[in-house]
Amino acid sequence: MLSFLIRRLLQTIPTVLAVVLLVFVLFSVVPGSIVSSMSDDADPQVELRLKKQLGLDDPVHVRFGAYIAKLATGDFGTSFRTREPVTAMLAKRAWPTLQLILAAMAFSVVLGVPLGFIAALRPGGLVDSAAMIVAVTGLSIAKFWLGLVIMYVFALKLGWLPSFGYGDGGLKYLLLPALTLGVSPMALFARTTRAAVLEIMTADFVRTARSKGMSETRVVKWHVMRNALVIILTTVGLQFGGLMGQAVVVEKLFSWPGIGSLLVDSVLQRDIPAVQGSILVVVLAFLAINLLVDLLYGVIDPRIRYA
Repeated sequence: MLSFLIRRLLQTIPTVLAVVLLVFVLFSVVPGSIVSSMSDDADPQVELRLKKQLGLDDPVHVRFGAYIAKLATGDFGTSFRTREPVTAMLAKRAWPTLQLILAAMAFSVVLGVPLGFIAALRPGGLVDSAAMIVAVTGLSIAKFWLGLVIMYVFALKLGWLPSFGYGDGGLKYLLLPALTLGVSPMALFARTTRAAVLEIMTADFVRTARSKGMSETRVVKWHVMRNALVIILTTVGLQFGGLMGQAVVVEKLFSWPGIGSLLVDSVLQRDIPAVQGSILVVVLAFLAINLLVDLLYGVIDPRIRYA
């Protein structure tokens, strides 16, 4: 397992470099720059002085090399807009984003996995039909539209919860954005769990267990559930990483002070170091979750070996 872990960690290096390079190139060719937005007049001398102060007068390859050298020491650079270290900015935004993603994931797993499991045990029944309607609807609804509807109903009409903001970080501020973010993965977990359980229920080892007189409860517990967990865990891991990107819309909609909203604001302001830092954190989180899922495979199914 140690060699597998080391190999996977080394594989992340070219991925991170490719992401950083892509962002550098993208912001080098798009029209406009932070210098033009920061300069109140069109004086070329002012713009040249600002470029020199921000280090934007160097060629792209020189700036890229300097950034990689800083990145190797854990320095994400300094924000063009606020002149604050990007690391400090991300540290302040990390916990709100983590709160939102954990709450959304807990909601989606607790509801989606049991719903899909129960639906698979009674295929074609009322629960199965209702679960699939919920799943298809949840996957089809856009997060922005769903967030507006939830905000209108629970905040404006009923007045139960605040419509936006972080407040003191309490649960009442977290519920609406977490619900908005969690509906789509909940629907996906329900469909994935149902499909996995139905496939395993027809497997040869399940039929063999039944033919030996094993009760249906034990068949489900020891054979169906354990084998289905590998597929479910893969989906959960991918969705957990994917929620880092999907949280951008929800954070902006609910004025949630996370990394997603920081990324959007930084893109609009051409704040390249903040954009690079935000994207890098999202990519690293996605890679870390996938690595954790791969390691958990061996815990769930001891037959899995790491080459």
